[in-house]
Amino acid sequence: MSNPLLSTAPLPAFAAIKPEHIAPAVNTLLDEARAALATATADSTPADYETLERVLSVATERLGTAWGAVSHLNSVANTPELREAYNAMLPVVTEFYTEMGADERLYAKYKQINANAAALNAARQQALRHWMRDFVLSGAELQGEAKTRFAAIQERSAELSQQFSEHVLDATDGYALYVSADQLKGLPDDILASTRAAAEAEGKDGHKLTLQFPCYLPVMQYADDRELRQTLYRAYVTRASELGAPEHDNSALMQELLALRQEEAQLLGYANYAEVSLVAKMAESPAQVMQFLRELSAKARPFAERDLSELRDFAQAALGLADLQAWDVSYASEKLKLARYAFSDQEVKQYLTLPRVLDGLFGILQRLFGVQLVADQAEVWHDSVRFCRLERAGQTIGHVYLDLYARNGKRPGAWMDEVRGRWLRPDGQQQLPVAHLVCNFASPVGDQPALLTRDDLTTLFHEFGHGLHHLLTQVNELGVAGISGVEWDAVELPSQFMENFCWEWEVLQQLSSHVETGAALPRELFDKMVAAKNFQSGLQTLRQIEFALFDMRLHAELGSEQRIQAVLDEVRAEVSVNPPPAFNRSQHSFSHIFAGGYSAGYYSYKWAEVLSADAWSAFEEEGVFNAATGARYLHNILEVGGSRDAMDNFKAFRGREPKIDALLRHQGMA
Repeated sequence: MSNPLLSTAPLPAFAAIKPEHIAPAVNTLLDEARAALATATADSTPADYETLERVLSVATERLGTAWGAVSHLNSVANTPELREAYNAMLPVVTEFYTEMGADERLYAKYKQINANAAALNAARQQALRHWMRDFVLSGAELQGEAKTRFAAIQERSAELSQQFSEHVLDATDGYALYVSADQLKGLPDDILASTRAAAEAEGKDGHKLTLQFPCYLPVMQYADDRELRQTLYRAYVTRASELGAPEHDNSALMQELLALRQEEAQLLGYANYAEVSLVAKMAESPAQVMQFLRELSAKARPFAERDLSELRDFAQAALGLADLQAWDVSYASEKLKLARYAFSDQEVKQYLTLPRVLDGLFGILQRLFGVQLVADQAEVWHDSVRFCRLERAGQTIGHVYLDLYARNGKRPGAWMDEVRGRWLRPDGQQQLPVAHLVCNFASPVGDQPALLTRDDLTTLFHEFGHGLHHLLTQVNELGVAGISGVEWDAVELPSQFMENFCWEWEVLQQLSSHVETGAALPRELFDKMVAAKNFQSGLQTLRQIEFALFDMRLHAELGSEQRIQAVLDEVRAEVSVNPPPAFNRSQHSFSHIFAGGYSAGYYSYKWAEVLSADAWSAFEEEGVFNAATGARYLHNILEVGGSRDAMDNFKAFRGREPKIDALLRHQGMA
């Protein structure tokens, strides 16, 4: 038991896991899982739900937990040695799951169980429906060469997605620009301090700039040096493309991935990969999704055109920028917001210290859902990671790891992922849910606590929404507990819902404490923030629609792999009011769709925003902290997870189907 990945403890021993542990542990667990699969598919094993849980699910869940720990470390504590060990085992693990998902003998067992599904409880019936669907999508009905080819596609796709992610990480981490203090005029003091500290850590003069978002964005927002903004912008939007280091170029990977996805779809009998993607989602067809996006685009366009016109007029009159360029937009927007609303993001940031924000957030969770987050101890992968247990009425109901700061070796972005799901195990033991919440905020500098921007604050609440969905479930079936089994275009409902709390005065008072004086956010500043809430919402909406329509067209149109840039250019011509420069290669770092599970699914953010805005409107109508409304949301959305269709969950909470009105109103486009 010296190998930590073979431990049966409730939590992974992250600090003890080394690259040399990966292959021996994963091979051992794969052998156990293969033996379990052989037993499960034997004629002597009855086609019984509980029997298959006991024989097969126990072994595959153990493998999944260990491999999940390795995958997590690969995302947040990447080293050359860990990457090599992970990549060596990725094809083997992918091959096992592909073979199990397409195993005709196992499929036959589940068909027998399905024939008597009425005897199962509702959650098991739902899990069974998902399994039957997933067997088909995993190639269980394919024969001969088609089945062999399908398996090869899964293995190669997993390899390509991993390489895509590595290229983005390496291109981001590999960039550094050393500049003098004179070139950084306009930047806030905390950014100057952190960039100076970064240079000093390497024994260099001046300031170190990187493409990590907590460094990149402030430069784009505040740096008076236009040439510097242009340099950093070009580096950022050409990451992992043919315009950067050849070893990080994702061009060929994207082409091959898209071609493989379309081939997979045709093997399964679908016209395109977008159709395959939507089988497990709320939306019915690619055409329906694109119609939804185009209708929303039409509503947002007049507001976006007004936003851009105002920005151009201001940039010329106030900043002398007659030709507003992409690297000027964030800078001019910040200046315009300051001129119009008399506050800046930097001013707000002084009130959002991470310790105070977390205390306030934990208080909201206790007040609304009756749960407490309490600091706890566990092995972690970095000394900045916090570990908490979630309690209700003194009983532990789950655990969560908080990894909130950007650093080298950690992939960009923010996400929630599960460590373990809630499950009443076949031996009668209650397994509690455990989650990771990962962000990339700026680290504390010196004795000062970390300061959050307004966007950081909503990101934190967003990821906590996902976490609550996973942790507050009362479902005991592994396949439909928490976020498992939730339609992908509804999974953003709880996360986007939580963002709304960041706009409530009562909430901001609990979250804010000035970094120097300890004073809460002044009402006058809050009112200015609310007045500016929908600043450039038209432009922001069109930007999200651009990403979503590009994604859906890529996966719905045959031959798109040969014209990726052309498809993006066509989408921009249709949707964008301010297309970026020709050298922009944002698609090359679009990890959501090429390495993150959102392929033909990026529209989910806007789709689910309709649901979340409508759900929040119930709280607006009945009171943000109305106990009955909070309980209804908890019981009908969070606790039921994927054990019921998302539309049924929504209607149980809201009493009707969702309407788009609340979204348009919240974004100032009603």
